[in-house]
Amino acid sequence: MRKFNVAVVGVTGAVGEEMLRVMEEVDFPVAKLVPLASKRSAGSSVEYKGKEYTVQELTEDIFEKEDIEIALFSAGGSVSAHYAPYAAEAGAVVIDNTSHFRMDPEVPLVVPEVNPEDIAAWKTKGIIANPNCSTIQMVQALKPLDEKFGITRVDVATYQATSGAGKSAMDEMVNQMKDFFNFKLDESEKKKFPHQIALNVIPQIDKFLDNGYTKEEMKMVNETKKIMHKNIEVSATCVRVPVLRGHSEAVTVWCEKDITPEAAKEALYNGKNIVVMDEPQKSIYPMPITVVDKNETYVGRIRKDVYRDNVLHMWVVADNLRVGAATNAVRIALKWIEMESA
Repeated sequence: MRKFNVAVVGVTGAVGEEMLRVMEEVDFPVAKLVPLASKRSAGSSVEYKGKEYTVQELTEDIFEKEDIEIALFSAGGSVSAHYAPYAAEAGAVVIDNTSHFRMDPEVPLVVPEVNPEDIAAWKTKGIIANPNCSTIQMVQALKPLDEKFGITRVDVATYQATSGAGKSAMDEMVNQMKDFFNFKLDESEKKKFPHQIALNVIPQIDKFLDNGYTKEEMKMVNETKKIMHKNIEVSATCVRVPVLRGHSEAVTVWCEKDITPEAAKEALYNGKNIVVMDEPQKSIYPMPITVVDKNETYVGRIRKDVYRDNVLHMWVVADNLRVGAATNAVRIALKWIEMESA
């Protein structure tokens, strides 16, 4: 396989660091690695395959100067909005992990296990969007069920880890826990979240919109439809929980056909990068602590609705920094290489 010049933008952030780990694990075909970050982080170093790399400052001309062919972005929406077009103009394919391009009709929004064929539309703007972390793991589990039973509606409640809000959010939770045990919780800083996150759950992720839903919730609604190319009804309630890594989701699926847990499990067993962990009588089911550093989406607590034969309930858990971000981005890049080499 031919090797590529790869830039990782936002390499010092939680997702950027995870991208390097995933790339190393899959032996990504890297000819030259160019780690990029803000001026503040430039000059620091990152490690990849046992070698130290100096982080360079992200500039408008760096992609052309370094002859970048693949640019993985994870440095915030405003950064992608400004710099991704420069990377695309320099000839690179941009795989963007922010929300900025996701609903652009000219930019494909891709989960390789669900809609890999959409990658072919990358040439229009030179950009492929990585979906929201909570959307990715949900549609991975929905895809095999939709193919067999025809999904018409999804109701989901998420339990999202603090890492979804970045490194500083994780630090905030840890510091609040330290302050709790030192009887200083009243003095703890509350910057990343509107309320204390330690020993608490917050039913708000992002800002509220006029319809009463948050931006995070509407991302799940709109992105699911775009990825699955289907006008599925989706209602989401997104909740931040005091967990460091791993998003969990309670998902209710409404189908055109009747569905049983046994048939659902069979479909999920055949799904890509899905692990069924469902032995509730033995207290075996997915939890955030069991999915850290895993590249699969785990599904358990699979059960039929008490009242309706066409409704199924399930519990879906995945590492949000991997499945919900870095792993999906790297898989998009590998699929892009495969399609471009065909």
